[in-house]
Amino acid sequence: MCLRLSGAGDDVLIDCGATSMVAMKRAGVDPNAIAWIVLTHLHGDHFGGLPFLILDGQFSRRSRSLTIAGPPTVEARVRAAMEVFFPGSTRVERRFPVQFVELDERKATMVGPAAVTAFPVVHASGAPSYAVRAEYGGKIVTYSGDTEWTETLVEAADGADVLVCEAYFFDKAMKFHLDYARLMRERHRLTCRRLVLAHMSRDMLDRRAEVQAETADDMQVLDL
Repeated sequence: MCLRLSGAGDDVLIDCGATSMVAMKRAGVDPNAIAWIVLTHLHGDHFGGLPFLILDGQFSRRSRSLTIAGPPTVEARVRAAMEVFFPGSTRVERRFPVQFVELDERKATMVGPAAVTAFPVVHASGAPSYAVRAEYGGKIVTYSGDTEWTETLVEAADGADVLVCEAYFFDKAMKFHLDYARLMRERHRLTCRRLVLAHMSRDMLDRRAEVQAETADDMQVLDL
C-alpha cells in the first residue's frame, strides 16, 4: 500500500509497502525525490518497501535527506527490517541522512509540507496502528490504514476532501479489518466529501460491480 500526495511542494508518501518501489518506477516517480514518508502501521505491506527505497538511494548516490514518521518504535522496526533483508546495511555510512519522527495521537505533526494527525485504530501490528489525516496544499486527505470499524474513523474523516478507506471483504466481518457492508452502514456518519475504497481482497474485487462507492486502482490519480 502506498499513497502519494503531490502538487503542493514536496511530495509526501503515506505508507510504503513492499511493492512501492516497483510501482513508483513504473509510474515514473523518482524515489530520490521523496523526502517525507508517513507510516500508518508497521506491517510489511505498509512499510516493507522502505529498506529497498533506502538502499536504492545509497546505490544511486542520493544526497537528499529522508524523514520517516510513524508509530512508536518506527525507527527500531525499520532498522530491524533492513537487517533482515540486507544484513549489515544499518551499519553502513550513508550519503544521505535518514531521520525518524514518532507521531503523537490526535496532535498535528509537521511532516514536510503536510500537517499529519494520527488517530488510533484497531489493528494488531506490534505497535500502535493509526488512521492518518494529512492537511496538504489546502486539502485534507484521510487514510484509514488497516482497522476494523472504530469510532475514530468518524473523527479522522470529519470534513476531509477524501477518505481512502480499507474495505477488505464485501460483507464478511473479520477482526482487525473492515468490510464494505459495515462501512456502508456507517457511511452517513462520515462527513468526508469523497470515499474511495482500497486494500480490497479478491472477495471484494470479484464483487466490484455491486459496490456503490469509488474504488481505487493501482497507480490511480485522484484530483482534489
